[in-house]
Amino acid sequence: MNLKNKKVLVLGLGITGISTIKALDKLGADIVLSDKKTEEDLKDVLNKINYISMEKHLNTDEFDLQGIDLIIKSPGIPPFVKLLKIANENGIEVITDIEFAYRVSQNKNFIAITGTNGKTTSTMLTGEILRKAKIKTHVVGNIGTGIMDKILEAGNDDVFVTELSSFQLEHTSTFKPKIGLITNITPDHLDWHGSFENYRDAKLKIFRNQDKMDYLILNYDDINLRGLKNKVKSKVIYFSTKEKLQEGIYADEEYIIINYHNDSLKLMRCDELKILGKHNLENALGCIGIAIAMGISIDILKEALKTFQGVEHRLEFVATWDGITFYNDSKGTNPDASMKAVEAVKKPIILIAGGYDKGSSYDEFIRSFNGKVKTLILLGQTKEKIKEAAMANNFTNFFLVNNMKEAVGVSSKIGIQGDNVLLSPACASWGMYKNYEERGKDFKKEVFDLME
Repeated sequence: MNLKNKKVLVLGLGITGISTIKALDKLGADIVLSDKKTEEDLKDVLNKINYISMEKHLNTDEFDLQGIDLIIKSPGIPPFVKLLKIANENGIEVITDIEFAYRVSQNKNFIAITGTNGKTTSTMLTGEILRKAKIKTHVVGNIGTGIMDKILEAGNDDVFVTELSSFQLEHTSTFKPKIGLITNITPDHLDWHGSFENYRDAKLKIFRNQDKMDYLILNYDDINLRGLKNKVKSKVIYFSTKEKLQEGIYADEEYIIINYHNDSLKLMRCDELKILGKHNLENALGCIGIAIAMGISIDILKEALKTFQGVEHRLEFVATWDGITFYNDSKGTNPDASMKAVEAVKKPIILIAGGYDKGSSYDEFIRSFNGKVKTLILLGQTKEKIKEAAMANNFTNFFLVNNMKEAVGVSSKIGIQGDNVLLSPACASWGMYKNYEERGKDFKKEVFDLME
């Protein structure tokens, strides 16, 4: 991809924006930056790239696109913003960092992981498996490390384990991972995509360009994924926690079993995994599928699975105070993810939930409690919406609070020995926090403050 003297607009100065600008500079592009924030708001970020010459349009999302050859946008910017509509009308291509990375990369060793839930855990575990196999591995993407920070210096044998959101996949056209994993697909980000169908279709773009030399790892238990085998060109490996697959990877009541190419192997006991919950068992099975596709030895695979400790902000043990145990599941940014967290934690549970409204319904979320949640503490933009869903489903033991300090304070006052306080918001963090990491750290701070 020759970008020498091409005028490229970087839309949004987040993690991906910074890494993209640095790469464009190395590739000799004429860089244009646009962000709705002011120069003062972006001061610290701009200082990191102040050595790079660029045209800036800050504190606005309206300016002339004349002469722009390509737009690389921040994944979180929705496609319906005015500037992108104008770009589309004028035939200016819009891509995200993952598409850009694929086009400029000298090697195409991409493992791509997407899904509604389980992406981060699956990405981190896959990275751990490959590192134990002595493969030069870069864990990048939606996980917090910009892929463009690594792509230009990577060797021919390096492997990129890439966590991909629907936002990133939406604007791909040539991206073709050698191995793709879809953990599951349930309604999420409907405010951004407009419908579940649009959201699903964005996720499914992960395999659009794959061929018979590539692999696609799919969750057999997900009705949206089960029937894809005959619709893709790549080699499909299914995994399941509910069905004994004749061909694929499954877990019965005790063991993880691999049935693949007429071979059957009882890999290990399910309870040898250190990560909690049925959903994490699903994540592990998906990663085993990737390991099979990569030809990783069974011994290395088992070692990685038995030693992997999990991911910060995903069912993370925080502390036990006065007989009450606190868990941080701030990564639970949609109802389905939080339902899985509730399933994994022992009762009785005091559940802290609420945040930014992405257009989700919370009725199924409330019904999933099954007597395990004794109290619901609600905060954020959705607290009234979740309260209404709770009352409609005959759950009346709840508190409305204004911030995390109040949420932790109330939970500590009403909790008794043996209770588990679980932060699993079922919502995005926006409006109260920059991201789920910041929310999780605030929760942990408030818990630790209790103990002083």
